[in-house]
Amino acid sequence: MVIEMNISPRADRIIKKLQSRGYKAYIAGGAVRDMVMAEPVLDFDIVTNARLDEIQEVFNDEKVTTAGSTFKICLVNTVEVAACRSGKTGAPFPQSDLELRDFTMNSMAWDTADHCIIDPFSGQRDIAEKIVRFTKDPQMRIQEDPLRMVRACRFAAKINGRIASDSLVAIQNNRHLVAGKVPFERIRMEILKAMACERPSLFFRALHSTGLLGYIFPCLERCVGLDGGPHHGETVFEHCMLTGDALSSRRPLLRLAGFLHDVGKYDAAVLKNGSLTFPGHEKARGAIFADLETLKFSTGELAYIHGIITVHMRPLTETSTPRAVRRLLATLEQLGLSWEDFMRMRIADKKANRNPVKRPYTLSEIKTRLRLLKNQTGENRGSSAFTIKELAITGQEVMAILDIPPGPRVGEILAALLEKVLDDPALNTPEQLKELVPAIRQEKSQR
Repeated sequence: MVIEMNISPRADRIIKKLQSRGYKAYIAGGAVRDMVMAEPVLDFDIVTNARLDEIQEVFNDEKVTTAGSTFKICLVNTVEVAACRSGKTGAPFPQSDLELRDFTMNSMAWDTADHCIIDPFSGQRDIAEKIVRFTKDPQMRIQEDPLRMVRACRFAAKINGRIASDSLVAIQNNRHLVAGKVPFERIRMEILKAMACERPSLFFRALHSTGLLGYIFPCLERCVGLDGGPHHGETVFEHCMLTGDALSSRRPLLRLAGFLHDVGKYDAAVLKNGSLTFPGHEKARGAIFADLETLKFSTGELAYIHGIITVHMRPLTETSTPRAVRRLLATLEQLGLSWEDFMRMRIADKKANRNPVKRPYTLSEIKTRLRLLKNQTGENRGSSAFTIKELAITGQEVMAILDIPPGPRVGEILAALLEKVLDDPALNTPEQLKELVPAIRQEKSQR
């Protein structure tokens, strides 16, 4: 089948140079898969029958680096050029390399001369039928790299499809290999890539059906089947799936927070009048962060997800007072969150409730809440302060007024001043705050 690919000039030049030296070279892997799926092709990886040292010799006058641990590749002017791997079948090139790749959809090559796809393992058919299938022997492909089990779940979500039955059984039988034989940093990358899918919930559902979820996110696995309580028409797991899907793929960390935001309900669950309730579940974050730390999420990523989960229950209604809104904004500022992300989570959380009595926010309700927030931010905030740093007085000035040394008392007084400014932003002037300092010290000494 003749098919056109708009190959990048750099990749085209590399292939032609290899061919001029008598080697064979093809575009392979993800670029061909994306072309078949009619998606933008961003990376043009090349496979050649030239050995690694021969690739380096052909391009000895250009920028060439090597990468990879178990399988070395060359980067020629940042384009990936892989030397052919060979299995035990004695198959001709490029099939000898393609048969060692993970899935049939990635085991295709494109011939730049004939403009045709080389597809020895029916990858095009599997893409059309929305099936993720290991290439040839599933057991062998998993043993070569157990991360492929997680990748199978991600690709099932990517194509909105399913994992082939023999591949599914192989993953279920080998799921334990993901805990110990796969660096957690690699699993983290697969999770973040899955957030770019149209419906990442399919990724988590595939992890559950394969038995992998309990190894990767045990905090989420335990919520499968957990009753959502009288205020929800869906289980806690289902609610998390609906919330995450309702958030934008452009904000992967926010989306991941959506999939985890109610996981604390498992630890907070209390039986009251025959129904489960979850008081303070937004504070039950221990299991969530144990999983995220194990998966090597960074300190900044943990802080962001911690913040979103902490505030996702904070009320904001049509009747919220300016004072209440300022206190909410102060909390968001202290947690390093934007009010926009707060609202995105609130909207998604409400949309994900399947209780027939509940309903998503209307457009009018969203606009009202946005107006309340905007009235206290930007040019409208005037002299408002949401953090101690924004007060019109410094710690040095507090120490001078009270003639006290540096220490916790200074911070306590500044915190008390911030509370007063949140109540009345007009107080945030140097003169008024300096007048308040002695009175605050007296209040604290009387407690």
